[in-house]
Amino acid sequence: MSKFILFVAILSAWGMPLRSADRVEIPDWAYPVNPAVPAAAVPDDGTLKHVPGSTHAFSRKQLSDIGGRVPDWRPDEHPAMPTIVGSGRPPQVYACAYCHLPNGAGRPENTSLAGLTASYIKQQMAAFKNGDRPGSEPHRLPQTGMIGLAKAATDAEVQEAAAYFASLKPVSFIKVIETTTVPKTIVAAWTLKRAPDAGNEPLGRRIIEMPEDFSRFENRDSRTPYLVYVPIGSIKRGSELIAFGEKATQCVTCHGPELRGLVDVPRLAGRSPTYLVRQLFDLKNGTRKGPATEPMKSVAARLTDDDIIALASYLANQAP
Repeated sequence: MSKFILFVAILSAWGMPLRSADRVEIPDWAYPVNPAVPAAAVPDDGTLKHVPGSTHAFSRKQLSDIGGRVPDWRPDEHPAMPTIVGSGRPPQVYACAYCHLPNGAGRPENTSLAGLTASYIKQQMAAFKNGDRPGSEPHRLPQTGMIGLAKAATDAEVQEAAAYFASLKPVSFIKVIETTTVPKTIVAAWTLKRAPDAGNEPLGRRIIEMPEDFSRFENRDSRTPYLVYVPIGSIKRGSELIAFGEKATQCVTCHGPELRGLVDVPRLAGRSPTYLVRQLFDLKNGTRKGPATEPMKSVAARLTDDDIIALASYLANQAP
């Protein structure tokens, strides 16, 4: 049995959250789920992979081994990773940096951890562990994976990982583009990628976030650039909602005047917009709960789908 199949089996044993009959409908573009039939594994022919700006090289096996040492393209850009971050304790607890990356930048299917306070990170690990963050899409492995890992991690491991990510400076590699048409996409690796030879389609009322170069994403490059396509006028509308709108005036009160976080309230600026969309829908659905979320519930309840798109577009366009 491969380590990845074992990982999925462990998560299945932990169980998945159920949908509520009266839940708010979630946008599938923000909750991409891999096809039921997994893509065939790419054999490792021994060729070493490279990414721009790095002198290091890794094989396909090293890049895809979730139970191995995290591929670190730029070890000079961050402190030495603690064991739990760089290697983990497989198969119970996989390395934090495999998904959230050594620089803490994260990816659209999870989140950026860099610069969050250690106490906030520990709060969220507790929320995953005690059932306060099941997510609105029960088949999305990045969410259910975090639930399982939070249950298996020790307090010491959580403390060590939280301190590491809190020490990092936030970075963002997002380019927001207002448009009416976008490349057609498919789901791969729990995110969206350009569909091969499929042309373009209307964007409509969506945000489409995808790696600019999927091979860099696939190779777990911590500096992978992302293209974010949003409806025309979204950035301005989002700024107005925060500056003048009654629906979102609490953003700066709690998240700081530049929306870069305040004490244990997390940063919003420069985050993946699809991550932000998921959090607001999870709040509306009650699938993100707990004492720390109480101030956000009434805000999220007042937001329309178009409001959420506008806010996420504006925030993704800000420096972290």
